[in-house]
Amino acid sequence: MHATRALLLAATCLVPVLVPNPADSQPRRGAAPPAAAPRRADTGTVQGIDVTGNQRIEADTIRSYMLLQPGDVFESDRLDRSLRTLYATGLFRDVQVARQGNRIAVTVRENPIVNRVAFEGNRRLSDDVLRPVVQLRERSVFTTQAAQTDRQRLLELYARRGRFAATVEPKIIELDQNRVDLVFEITENASALVSRINFVGNTAYSDSRLKEVVATREAAFYRPFSSSDTYDPERLNFDRELLRRYYLRQGYADVQITAATAELAPDRSGFFVTYTVDEGRRYRVAKVDVTSQLRNVPADALRGAVDFSSGDWYDGEAVERSTQAIQDAGNLRGAPFVEVTPRIERNRDAGTVDITFDVQEGQRLYVERIEITGNTRTQDRVIRREFRIAEGDAFNAAQVRRTRQRIRDLGYFNDVAITTAPGSAPDRIALGAAVSERATGEISLGGGYSTDAGALADIGLRERNLLGTGIDARINATIAQRRSSLDTSVTDPSFLDRNLAVGADVFYVTRDLRDYSGYQERRYGFALRAGYEFNEYLRQSLTYTLSQRNVFSVDPDASRYIKEQEGRTLLSQIGQTLTYDRRDSRLDPHSGYVVRIGTDVAGLGGEARYVRGRLDGSYYLPFERLLGDSNYVLAISAGAGYLAPWGGRRELIVDRFFLGGENLRGFQVAGAGPRDLSAGSNQDALGGRLLLTQSTEFRFPLPIPTELGITGRAFVDVGSLSQVRAGPGVVDEASPRVGAGVGVSWNSPFGLINLDFAAPVVKKSYDETQVFRFGFGTRF
Repeated sequence: MHATRALLLAATCLVPVLVPNPADSQPRRGAAPPAAAPRRADTGTVQGIDVTGNQRIEADTIRSYMLLQPGDVFESDRLDRSLRTLYATGLFRDVQVARQGNRIAVTVRENPIVNRVAFEGNRRLSDDVLRPVVQLRERSVFTTQAAQTDRQRLLELYARRGRFAATVEPKIIELDQNRVDLVFEITENASALVSRINFVGNTAYSDSRLKEVVATREAAFYRPFSSSDTYDPERLNFDRELLRRYYLRQGYADVQITAATAELAPDRSGFFVTYTVDEGRRYRVAKVDVTSQLRNVPADALRGAVDFSSGDWYDGEAVERSTQAIQDAGNLRGAPFVEVTPRIERNRDAGTVDITFDVQEGQRLYVERIEITGNTRTQDRVIRREFRIAEGDAFNAAQVRRTRQRIRDLGYFNDVAITTAPGSAPDRIALGAAVSERATGEISLGGGYSTDAGALADIGLRERNLLGTGIDARINATIAQRRSSLDTSVTDPSFLDRNLAVGADVFYVTRDLRDYSGYQERRYGFALRAGYEFNEYLRQSLTYTLSQRNVFSVDPDASRYIKEQEGRTLLSQIGQTLTYDRRDSRLDPHSGYVVRIGTDVAGLGGEARYVRGRLDGSYYLPFERLLGDSNYVLAISAGAGYLAPWGGRRELIVDRFFLGGENLRGFQVAGAGPRDLSAGSNQDALGGRLLLTQSTEFRFPLPIPTELGITGRAFVDVGSLSQVRAGPGVVDEASPRVGAGVGVSWNSPFGLINLDFAAPVVKKSYDETQVFRFGFGTRF
């Protein structure tokens, strides 16, 4: 009675998990350890096995682990091994096995059951992150060894997060009915960040340049939300590959990154990371050749796919690109199975390499099946319709890469990986698309300032992947000093699972243009849209718009040409846009080009009668080979538009083109072009019928940490606007205006901020200029 009461009192105490005394953990027979256990001669027959002390585990279960069973001859060795077998089950904290006459007495003390697993002291990592790491669970059998194993797992998790000084102590709270609560007491301590990065053996490039190449960064105050300065052994291996590829791009074909080591500071507060580089010699390309064993595809037809020539510095990535381009060229010429092998011969004495691309027919492979995983919300058909290759088709690596890019461009996924696996036959292959979904819904409140609209507030609701169908639906309201709008739209990019994008818009817009042209404008209506893709690069869209426009609040001293247009007009317009797009990415282009041809015809009802044509295009030229960074891009764009009224009607000012602001930096919105300079007027901008624009912009990274998200640009804009038919008091000089300047874009935690400083290089005396343009907006 007294012993039972003492046990119940002790069950409520917090007891640390200690390594058991070896004497307590050794198997025992009878009351003494095995070494001192009395032994009888191996004679007699086992008549039965008596089990005591068990609470949860059935006696028959315990008997099943015994190597001696009733009817067997007593053997001391088998009795000892039975004892060890019972201990090995992990079910008991103590076992005693003894021979009593012709029977075997087994006394056990069961390990407790885990009632609850808890964590204390963890702030950086939540319970939801820690719980999957530990193996002990509720209602599992508790053992000291399992608790220590889980402790080590938690320490390794914290180490991967850079917290090498973290401590974990497992403690148990004993409860009644042989149960325990397991509590891991955690002291996280500070993160061990990368304090310094060193390079050994580099002579061609400085440490500061190589620090920009690797993904690991030194700890700095301006990286509060970045994990790149946290020590990660896996990232060091990735850095070695980044360094190797960088040197290969620069011509160092023999480069080796022999080591990447990290030394923990004595106070465990940071790491010193050192990369050892063996640069080797730099090579130039001496000879480039292509040989082809493909039927009906001569080597001369493939040489144009090589994007380097004799005399260039060797570039390992250019060799890879050319290899892929030759394979793609062979595919396009009717050879579905192409294998390209670049053969490189070094002449170390001369510092040159000869490169031969050996083109042969590769193994015949056909796509047996396509499997999609990871899409818990997005429907399979939404992803499958982006595939440029179907089950049963010949395997084409170029089409697989294009498929991956198209799925990425959907914007529904954080990452997309397409892998291959053997099929049911040697000539069959299975494609697997693994996606990682991201949130596609937005509820946004925003505010900011732009030079064009002034101070603004924005509220919106959008779902870019409605119910996983790929439908984009949104409603948005903007209130600003000079522009307010309310619009809602819905777009199905694959209507009825066909190659047809269908959408509709309803809008209400007011614009205050009194600072530019002396009036305010209001328009509301709807638009219906449909689009069709002819092929991978060519698509066309059709739009019908019905809109009520109103020119009101005209200034008393506004131009008479504007006063004449005060009032309401109805627009009924059908338009089309034909787009040819060869950019590497629609979201963030670095190479390629896009051309658009648009036509609007108004007059199918309503008061407006005109035909308006537009032609514009952009070309992106990367400087990665020359400057070693893909973020150096030259963007050249140009556009032209012409408005031609018909049916005896004169075009309205709300339908004309305007020049300045976004399409001509260095000039105010509507700051260049035809203007009424007659006496007593506000010198209002009148817009024009013929618009010509051209912009050359060089985008480049700034010499500051990339984590800040700041990029630079330098630009030259050229524009011309003419009214064609000018009236009295109107100046209409179609000579080009030119603006030039520099700008930065900051993808800040508060939103995208654009700053442009531009000066008008060529202008007229009556043009309105603007040196500084500022745009800021945020959503939260």
